[in-house]
Amino acid sequence: MEAGPVRITAQETLSDNWYVLKKFSFDLRRRDGTWQAQTREVYDRGNGATILLYNLARRTVLLTRQFRMPAFVNGHSGFLIESAAGLLDNASPEQRIRKEAEEETGYRVESVKKIYDAFMSPGSVTERVHFFIGEYQPSDRIGNGGGLLEEGEDIEVLELGFEEAIAMVGNGEIVDGKTIMLLQYLELRLMALHTER
Repeated sequence: MEAGPVRITAQETLSDNWYVLKKFSFDLRRRDGTWQAQTREVYDRGNGATILLYNLARRTVLLTRQFRMPAFVNGHSGFLIESAAGLLDNASPEQRIRKEAEEETGYRVESVKKIYDAFMSPGSVTERVHFFIGEYQPSDRIGNGGGLLEEGEDIEVLELGFEEAIAMVGNGEIVDGKTIMLLQYLELRLMALHTER
């Protein structure tokens, strides 16, 4: 029986403080059939989910702004505008994203739709993100949002015009990958169709 293309030869836990960082040594079978020894560090923080809440009739979206230390140490202010998101923490993607949307934005939406999932930084992070969209109405607001104090969250809720949000991608005000992907999905699949009616 032919061996698979990857043989893990060793693994070492480098950090288990916040999430888990491991160093893997492995042999990788190249396309020409030869084997090459490699090492990679892999950060496992679990899988997550994100949702873009939108209102077709008003042409608005709900986004959040919060501080992100990794962006800060890479030359950004650290305050990123994002779609609501969170780690699954043993819940199903749909259960988790409903809860995260409510905690972060203060809106409880009736219907959410999964559109795809994606690895956002597969060169170093294991996380697979499940992407959702959901239409909200003003009457869906049940609280102020803002996240959970005990998790260190201090989240500002932003209701933006859809065209304004798209412009913010173009001018660099929105630089979060998952949010850009969701806004572009909405632009291609829903907003354009709604305009044509």
